[in-house]
Amino acid sequence: MGKVKILDKVFEKNIPFETIQENVKRIAGEIYGDYSGRDPLFLCVLNGAFMFAADLLKFYPGSCEISFIKLSSYSGTSTTGEVKTLIGLDEQIRGRDIVILEDIVDSGITVSHLVEDLFRYTPGSIRLASLLLKPEALKKDVMPDYIGIEIPNDFIIGYGLDYNGFGRNYKDIYKIVE
Repeated sequence: MGKVKILDKVFEKNIPFETIQENVKRIAGEIYGDYSGRDPLFLCVLNGAFMFAADLLKFYPGSCEISFIKLSSYSGTSTTGEVKTLIGLDEQIRGRDIVILEDIVDSGITVSHLVEDLFRYTPGSIRLASLLLKPEALKKDVMPDYIGIEIPNDFIIGYGLDYNGFGRNYKDIYKIVE
């Protein structure tokens, strides 16, 4: 599929599944290199990072746990700038090594809010793994420790990313056609 229509927008294929998988595997290896012999808690940020988290854990050879948190700062194709925690964390994180799994870091507002919240629970460490990074869109001083692919400031869907809830199911990543 070269192009897809989601609601009122058209998107064209931008990052093929094979490229995504190569980067997810590389990130899993980098994390394992840093946490080998330890038991990190992977914290998947829902809904967008569910595919990234599932695939990353398939490639991660070490002992670990996974949990999920749901945050929201988007409406349509733009960020609202206001972060709401929708589903909280119920694992004990004091002294734990936390690796946040994000689908994309663009403005940095959501992940900055999450890291601030997590530090209140005195984890041993917090690192951030993001499949995608939009350096041009950063508004907060947040740089992922593990980055899959740097992309321009295009609106994208697929591989967990959505437009108003739709388009998460595509295995490739598509960018909006203006």
